[in-house]
Amino acid sequence: MQINFKLLSNRNKLTFSLVQGILILVLTAAINHLRPPTCKNDLNPCKYPSELQFAVLYLGLALASLGSAGTRFTIAPIGADQFDSPKHQGIFFNWYIFTMYTATVISSTAIVYIEDNISWVLGFSLCIVANVIGLVVFLSGRRFYRLVKPQGSPFKSLARVVFGAISKRRMVLSKNSEDYYHGLHEDCTKTAAKDPTHFFRFLNRAALRTEGDTTPDGSITHPWKLSTVQEVEDLKSLIKIFPLWSTGLFLCTPLAIQLSLSIIQALAMDRHVGPHFKVPAGSMSVFILISTSICIFIIDRLLFTLWEKITKRPLTLLQRIGIGHALTVISMAISAIVESKRLNTARSENLQNETNAIVPMSAFWLVPQLAIAGMGEAFHFPGQVSLYYQEFPDSLKSTSTAAVAMFIGIAFYISNALIDLVRRVTGWLPDDINNGRLDNVYWVCCILGGLNFGYYLTCALLYKYQNVEKSDDGCNKS
Repeated sequence: MQINFKLLSNRNKLTFSLVQGILILVLTAAINHLRPPTCKNDLNPCKYPSELQFAVLYLGLALASLGSAGTRFTIAPIGADQFDSPKHQGIFFNWYIFTMYTATVISSTAIVYIEDNISWVLGFSLCIVANVIGLVVFLSGRRFYRLVKPQGSPFKSLARVVFGAISKRRMVLSKNSEDYYHGLHEDCTKTAAKDPTHFFRFLNRAALRTEGDTTPDGSITHPWKLSTVQEVEDLKSLIKIFPLWSTGLFLCTPLAIQLSLSIIQALAMDRHVGPHFKVPAGSMSVFILISTSICIFIIDRLLFTLWEKITKRPLTLLQRIGIGHALTVISMAISAIVESKRLNTARSENLQNETNAIVPMSAFWLVPQLAIAGMGEAFHFPGQVSLYYQEFPDSLKSTSTAAVAMFIGIAFYISNALIDLVRRVTGWLPDDINNGRLDNVYWVCCILGGLNFGYYLTCALLYKYQNVEKSDDGCNKS
């Protein structure tokens, strides 16, 4: 059980960045000169923020975003490094994501309520207190961590493999293992590559020894011309898993579209709970978070055990992710059906000619589709984090979980582009959605999700797990 010292240090720095960013946001809320004056009436019209006010605001948001993104996906590998068994690592990822989603529910409800109804300064200050407490708790266990020295940038070694293979493209590959470079001290770990594989054989040239590549003691003369066999196989493992990674990108894009459009739907529906309380449209996403948290608890404590009793085998990561894909497609179909009902209600009430009219239909009709989307996330989100942590090369373990964050971020950009494209090409998304066909947008998402599900099944059937426990090969250990 070990933890990367560099990863630990970076996590602390990013937490400080997050605290600094939120502190700047506190100052923008507390100091009048750092924000434009409040708009009161026609006698006191709204004033545009100054360049200084914009600069301070953007600096706070940038630092907070950098710290949040960095800490959120460095904690995961730090915790998983404390376990040797993939099963225990998977359990940790379940509870890590459960905790993250539960915390998001609290921040999206309690903190937002405090900021809207009591004080923005108090709301931001509570965020600072929570982060400081978290950092103190994290550092309090530092003496129990086993620290290892960083091995250098893994991305540099991957780039060296590509450069070395291209520079030796005219070389003839050998079938003899001794013609390839295995390192100054041959790696005898369970996962170490002994011979270059035939997959993407072109890359094997990067590890092919040529005259002058090494010194008499076995060290590399020109690092950008020779790589170890293990470094070559590390790059190949990333190439093998890339198709699976791309399915996550197309999985999250419909979810991002659903998240944005469900808020627009809620704005055009009855959001009252009782005579006095009205649910904010932006809070509808909380139902996804709550559903995900509850389902993760059920999956970890009940479903896994029940599955093993029935099938006599554990639920694999690829199966778990596949269930998440299927539930996402179902969620899109339900979204289209609910929107069709909302549009029919608007037509029956003759609301098409009224600008931004509220349809007499409860916004809680949106809960089933959001809850099923949350169930899907409970399956595929922890499953993908576990898969990449297990299947990424050892040198990239610390960045494996960021692969999930990467395609989630890209998916939100793609979703915005697709929504803009639909608005330009079709009449489905006018300013007043009562005059549009939002249900067609959901059906398109459902079709795209179904095609992506078929693509995922193909990739999953062809994929072979790479980092499986192997028996000791009898290497001499000193």
